[in-house]
Amino acid sequence: MSSNKSEKIPQDSKDDGDIPQTLPIERFSPEEEAALVQESNEQKAQANKLFTSSRFSEAIGEYDKALSSCPNYLEYEIAVLRSNIAACHLRLEDWKAAVAAATASLDCLDRLEPKKKEKEENQAEKGEDDGIIEIEGEDDEVEKELANLKLSDERKEDIRRIRAKALLRRAKGKLEQGGWGNLAAAEEDYKELSKMPNLPAQDKKVVQNALSTLPPRINAAKETEMGEMMGKLKELGNGILKPFGLSTDMFKMQKDEATGGYNMQFGQGK
Repeated sequence: MSSNKSEKIPQDSKDDGDIPQTLPIERFSPEEEAALVQESNEQKAQANKLFTSSRFSEAIGEYDKALSSCPNYLEYEIAVLRSNIAACHLRLEDWKAAVAAATASLDCLDRLEPKKKEKEENQAEKGEDDGIIEIEGEDDEVEKELANLKLSDERKEDIRRIRAKALLRRAKGKLEQGGWGNLAAAEEDYKELSKMPNLPAQDKKVVQNALSTLPPRINAAKETEMGEMMGKLKELGNGILKPFGLSTDMFKMQKDEATGGYNMQFGQGK
């Protein structure tokens, strides 16, 4: 059984040119949704067994089946499956696929719990809160609201736990791919992880080690790629200048140590 996200266009909607139209998502009935989730969970359990047995390619196939069964609007369940797929790709050393799967997981989590702005993060660290939740009503209603709040808090912890796993897996994939851009992106993920409370001790060591070793690697990769780029530009420039009796050797690039930029000077070749 597979699920598809059904979209309906309202009868009175009009095409407003460049203005995007938000289409409502049709959800399954509670009974249908429960049946689909059960099917997806059974397939995920089978995939977990395959992963434990180091049968990673087969596990990916089962996780894909679980994704097909899971309703597309259940962002958390999909995020877990995508993160697990990323773990499989890491074991197979398919770094690019691991990064893609982990990013897809994080996208789902961002829709569930958007990232806080810097100001909000600082307030959270200081224990500040802009609002107070007030619950009113009869005793039964109050108990129900408190239960909903507790469940919401538990789900938030689950979301943050999966976010940490997905970030670790994406950072690992980018780290292994190497290159200036990938290493810099991995550093950003590790910086985000370093701000997370309740990160397991073993993961904290991984994050701290990465943040201490990455800066020189990033600088080295930057210098290498800049050198390669300058070499290609020189080759291109020589092709353009040759008909005029000129060459790029007549143009000297001098690095400005203060700014890190380069100045060009022209000198007649001898």
